[in-house]
Amino acid sequence: MSKDSSSAEAESTFSLDESLSPFHLAIPVKDLSESRQFYGEIFGCPEGRSDSTWVDFDFFGHQLVCHVDPKAINRSIENPVDGHQVPIPHFGIVLDMNSWNELANRLRNHKVEFIIEPYIRFKGQPGEQGTMFLEDPSGNAIEFKGFRDRSGLFAK
Repeated sequence: MSKDSSSAEAESTFSLDESLSPFHLAIPVKDLSESRQFYGEIFGCPEGRSDSTWVDFDFFGHQLVCHVDPKAINRSIENPVDGHQVPIPHFGIVLDMNSWNELANRLRNHKVEFIIEPYIRFKGQPGEQGTMFLEDPSGNAIEFKGFRDRSGLFAK
């Protein structure tokens, strides 16, 4: 598959609901080349503008900006959720279940190490979801959620 067709496939597979406004998130990273490899090659996120100390990525329709900070990251807080220790802080994206499964398989194929392996959280309860946690090369924790029905996102 050509690079162009895989990028187009990633865009259509992980499309954002156009009624949502894209968020902008800036995170500290140790190294831009590692960030480009991780977000660009592993996730297939298209690169936007950049300079010598930062780079923009189209993160599933949202603007993720990696800013170089050689002291990044010192994350040591965790919170128990559904029997797992969830890293704090973290960010992520909510996908439909098919896209979530495709991403989990893509990450496994790239031999990405998970903080919390992909599994179904809150099984049989309101808000049932697929979830997985991993870190980027700078230690930023990322969560990916998958819902069969997105209306369950805020279900009680």
